[in-house]
Amino acid sequence: MNLISGIKLYIEKMCSESGPGMKIILLDKETTSIISMAFSQSDMLQREVYLFERLDSGRSNERLKYLKCIVFIRPTKQNIQLLANELRNPKYSAYYIYFSNIIPRTDIKYLAECDESESVREVKELYADYLCVNPNLFSLGIPNCMANLNWLPDALNRSMQGITAVLLSLKLNPVIRYRAGSQAAQLLAKLIYEQITKDSSLFDFRSNMDGAAPPLLLVLDRRDDPVTPLLHQWTYQAMVHELLHIKNNRLDLSNCPNVPKDFKELVLSGDQDDFYGNNMYANYGEIGSTIKQLMEEFQRKANDHKKVESIADMKNFIESYPQFKKMSGTVQKHLCVIGELSALSNKRNLFEVSELEQEIACKAEHSAQLQRIKKLIADERVSIDDALKLVALYALRYERHANCDTSGLLQIIKTRGGRAAIVPSLIEYAGTHVRQGDLFNMVRITDAVKLTRNLIKGLKGVENVFTQHTPLLKETLEDVFKGRELDPLFPAINSELVPFRRPPQEVVVFIIGGATYEEALAVHQLNNAGYKVILGGTTIHNSQSFIQEVMAATSGIQFKHTKSMIKYCSTDNI
Repeated sequence: MNLISGIKLYIEKMCSESGPGMKIILLDKETTSIISMAFSQSDMLQREVYLFERLDSGRSNERLKYLKCIVFIRPTKQNIQLLANELRNPKYSAYYIYFSNIIPRTDIKYLAECDESESVREVKELYADYLCVNPNLFSLGIPNCMANLNWLPDALNRSMQGITAVLLSLKLNPVIRYRAGSQAAQLLAKLIYEQITKDSSLFDFRSNMDGAAPPLLLVLDRRDDPVTPLLHQWTYQAMVHELLHIKNNRLDLSNCPNVPKDFKELVLSGDQDDFYGNNMYANYGEIGSTIKQLMEEFQRKANDHKKVESIADMKNFIESYPQFKKMSGTVQKHLCVIGELSALSNKRNLFEVSELEQEIACKAEHSAQLQRIKKLIADERVSIDDALKLVALYALRYERHANCDTSGLLQIIKTRGGRAAIVPSLIEYAGTHVRQGDLFNMVRITDAVKLTRNLIKGLKGVENVFTQHTPLLKETLEDVFKGRELDPLFPAINSELVPFRRPPQEVVVFIIGGATYEEALAVHQLNNAGYKVILGGTTIHNSQSFIQEVMAATSGIQFKHTKSMIKYCSTDNI
């Protein structure tokens, strides 16, 4: 279950089926991102694809009849119309058309009618309709999927199509479970089930001959766990996203004055950069020592290159030079990134802030934490955004506490000029009235399993104060793989597939409202332990993008659960 390999196979198929010769590829906005996250431009050049053009941008009318054209687009109404216009007046010798998802037969018929010159050689569906971030992580690139706490219709439809494509590319026909009580999760699960039923012939994969349980698609809601996206992260990939913001595996450092001109935009792909691939889940301390070792190895090779005395030395130098040059680029690139992370961590006093964030997320010590929060958020060295996150975590944890003082903390935020309205919005979005599951380990005495788990956790102590939090998703997945009863909390929509008592072997998880790199790390650890899990989300959040999504989702609704904070609410929520 490797998403990047799946997308690569599809792209290889497109390039090989069009045969030898020079080719151009026509893409739309989304398929451009889909291809660029799996293949570099040089990889495409090796497959004789020399030109990349967008179907939806103004293009010249020059006829290039010596080129074959690969078309890879999403089957949207707009794209079908643009392609129809292209086929009525073809510029290239032959067209090989690939759609990234299921296309209605009526659209195929319409395109065939437009192809009067009979230049189309191939029309196929290749199910590459999602952004593969890591081998076990995909995104659909939808930054805001809700308005008035309900699905935006386009986002709902796009999510259904994206998940369907993931299931088809992995050849899975799963049991679909969704988070009970979440209308968004239920609606999406229902749509996916309807799509699978409608195109049942596509989902006719091997039946479970050996009695193994069918795979599982688990549709979750971000509103169950608002804590994970708010926490500062200390593993490499997650930390880069939190502090510098990764978009489609690209990192924009153009606003960082100390970065050399050649490193203003970087590609961070584990598939195209071995150092990043091997270290994306390493913590901040380990990365420092690993890059030091890489640096020493680089210096050793640089010294070897200075000793060019004989013909044999020259030959070795020429052969090893491309790798040497690549290594030099890798070292410089990651030194730039680590340098920026280090500078930001010190400037924003993140070690102290992060330690307190983790304490609030993992321990119930109200009065001690309240005093520390007051002290930190009044400190000018702590940025207003970090101060707001501390107050947000406090408000989520102690919402029902007898001495909860969220209003007092918001007053300090307001005095510092911060957006105090964020906190009431967050409580409306994911307060105690919404959440299911056990976010803060508020364990009932009757739940013996969880009580024991927490007791063991307490006895073991904490290896690292900055990474003591584990996302709710990890506990949910552990329950799935241990074969615990899922039914009241995660009902199945196609229950005829459920009479298996064995736990599923393969699980695809989709989080409405966005996944995080901390959850991707939890999935990576489970996969290393021998399980098979794929994680996806409407987007991949850091704390800033999550807060923006919360504000967009709650904009204009009337707040019912934050009466005590009414003077800090936005005017359109009162």
